[in-house]
Order: sequence, then structure tokens, then C-alpha cells
Amino acid sequence: MPVLRLVSVTRHYESNGVDVPALRGVSQEVQAGELVALVGRSGCGKTTLLNLAGAMDFPSTGEVWIAGEHTSQLDDVGLTRLRRTQIGFVFQFFQLLPTLSVVENVELPLMLSGKKDARHRALEQLDWVEMADFAHRMPHQLSGGQMQRVAIARALVNQPKLLLADEPIGNLDTTTGNLVLQLLRKAASEQGTAVLMATHSLESTAIADTIVRMRDGLVEEVTHRACSA
Repeated sequence: MPVLRLVSVTRHYESNGVDVPALRGVSQEVQAGELVALVGRSGCGKTTLLNLAGAMDFPSTGEVWIAGEHTSQLDDVGLTRLRRTQIGFVFQFFQLLPTLSVVENVELPLMLSGKKDARHRALEQLDWVEMADFAHRMPHQLSGGQMQRVAIARALVNQPKLLLADEPIGNLDTTTGNLVLQLLRKAASEQGTAVLMATHSLESTAIADTIVRMRDGLVEEVTHRACSA
């Protein structure tokens, strides 16, 4: 069973009384250990698709299944549980809490989920992204690349089945961005996480197993390939 499955998904919004289609019949799957890159211009539907994949929004028609659960059939409690336990999020602007230290940011999802040994597990995850030496620093003391590595540690600390990354290297230089991309690749290859990444950067697709090109709310082309990373 795929970790993420979208079946004939549409999403429409209303703007000044006009119906605006954001997605127009998209079907896509992401398997465990697979990294899928969504590519396309701004407004093509990538962010809308990520919102549906993260159970942050719901389709107008069609079905979204995450870890075997149909999102439209879950209540608020079920959706919160699904997001906390099965989905990790990585954003372009990091979204670390500025008043918490690095390790406190990473252990927060564990604490919200009531997990034991949160500090120990957070430190282990920081070590995995090579940021353990920065555990007690504050976010403003880090570079952009370091903050994104901490954000990846936070996204993975609950061992989610699905990791969603929205323009994860959009604010990083090439060298730092490549380090971040390799961590996403490792999450898929070593931890078996299903990774769905939206990107404007064609260079980012070098780490992907599957490249999904979107245009005007439609999947224009899907390329499956062996990843050499």
C-alpha cells in the first residue's frame, strides 16, 4: 500500500464569485522509501497538492489517503493525530520557534505526542543531521542551512511515514542546499520515509526517484528513474 495516494483529486476555490480550479483531476502515489519531486511554475498547483497531502486541506472531489487513512473521513481529533504521528513538514522559511533552543524545537513534537525520552530521541535525531553540537543554541545563532537541518530533524523525530518539503532549499546557497537535499535523500533511502518535495529548482530533481511536472493544476508528465544519489 502506498504511503500517500491521491485519486482523481480536484480542488476549487472561489474568488470574487468566480470558480478557480487549483487542481484538476490529479492522481499520484508515493511509496515508502520513494522521493517524489513536484516541479512547475508558481500557481501550477504544487502547494495545493502539498496541503492536501498534509491533511491541511481537503479535495473538492476525489480521495486523499495517507498511511491507509482517508483524510475526508477523519474528524478533527483524527486529523491532528494523523499529522502528529504520520506526517513531517519542512518549509522554505524553517519555522523554528525562536524562543526555544535547537533541541527544544526538535523534541517538541515528541512532547506533544506524549512520547517518553523526548530529549534523548531529539539529540539522536540532531546527531543524524550533524547538528548535535548545536543542540543548546538558539535559532538566531544558526545559519540558514543549519536551521533547515534542524527543521528536518524536527520533521523526522516522530518517525513519520510521510515527509513533505515545500521549497526546502529556496533560501539557501547551492552548497548548503545540496547538503539539505542529501538529508532528504537519506530519509527516503535509509529510513524508508516517503518524501514529497515541491521545488522550482530543476537541480533539486537529481535526488528524486520520480519527477512529477505540473502545469495549470494538471500532472503534465511523470518520469520514473533510478536515483544515483
